[in-house]
Amino acid sequence: MNKYLIIYEKTESGYSAYAPDLPGCVAAASTKKETEILMREAIEFHIEGMLEEGLEIPKQTIFGIDYYQISDKHNMELERISIP
Repeated sequence: MNKYLIIYEKTESGYSAYAPDLPGCVAAASTKKETEILMREAIEFHIEGMLEEGLEIPKQTIFGIDYYQISDKHNMELERISIP
């Protein structure tokens, strides 16, 4: 089973999302909730299309995420969040 990282970004008109391991699989909407729903549908559609075309489903390549938090005093703290 593959797990795909989804990146959500705030835009001028709402939110956008993409999956780095699924090139071309993107979504955008005015709210984060709408974007989440559309991204789920986009992933399903993307993978169904690949299967219909006989293409190999991409493997998960992202196995960890690092978040860097910079305090007001410019001290850097690292919080590591891993994707199992």
